[in-house]
Amino acid sequence: MYQTILYSIQQGVATICLNRPEVYNAFNEQMSSELIDAVKKAGKDEEVRCIVLTGAGKAFCSGQDLKDAAGQGPRSLADSVMRRYNPLILGIRELAKPVICRVNGVAAGAGASLVFACDMVVATEAVVFVEAFINIGLVPDSGSSFFLPRTIGYHKAFELCALGNKFSAREAYELGLLNQLVPDTEALDQQVSMLAARFAAAPTKSVGLVKKMLNKAYTSDLASMLQYEAYCQEIAGRSADHKEGVQAFIEKRKPEFSGK
Repeated sequence: MYQTILYSIQQGVATICLNRPEVYNAFNEQMSSELIDAVKKAGKDEEVRCIVLTGAGKAFCSGQDLKDAAGQGPRSLADSVMRRYNPLILGIRELAKPVICRVNGVAAGAGASLVFACDMVVATEAVVFVEAFINIGLVPDSGSSFFLPRTIGYHKAFELCALGNKFSAREAYELGLLNQLVPDTEALDQQVSMLAARFAAAPTKSVGLVKKMLNKAYTSDLASMLQYEAYCQEIAGRSADHKEGVQAFIEKRKPEFSGK
């Protein structure tokens, strides 16, 4: 179905792999469109309870394919961002399922933004990040200007975005941009598989509500969040997984969540 990405489902986990390794998985028009579609597809599929996003070959994603863009002639960058990247980032954030980013190699520009938009991020120590926009006279897009200052503070975010220097996975981890840092690809596969399996067996509706609550907290005050917590708790309390969780607790056994 797709030509620039790979999409597969196994045991409740949808794996989406950027598949343009010859250009370090740089975005062209088609890959942007296919990735947006794949995220929507995973969101609608009841079989899918967790998404893993990764890249083929040596890189995760090197950002926009500049040669491809140059070949298209004059274009509106605002239109490109709003049509190709904004729907992707919003799709990931609004997806009521956890998205794990398996960072296997360099993540630059929009590729780095894509990483920071995910719910959990696991990377190897060899990975390098770079907010590369400034290096070609542009500004961050795809959510970097939103996620970075909220995670690492204004001054460090300004440094990374305005200088465009590379920073290591170790530094990203220490800044709080990564959940887990592993030594090599073998450990990366093991850790991501373990996390994905755990989420695939989790109460998916509750996990999705947690994601919505934390997203809303970015722009809400305490009183609003207390109200929203009550609203979400009512929804979670009516789920089949809540009933199963309580019953399992009473029966002193491990719950078997269905994601419903």
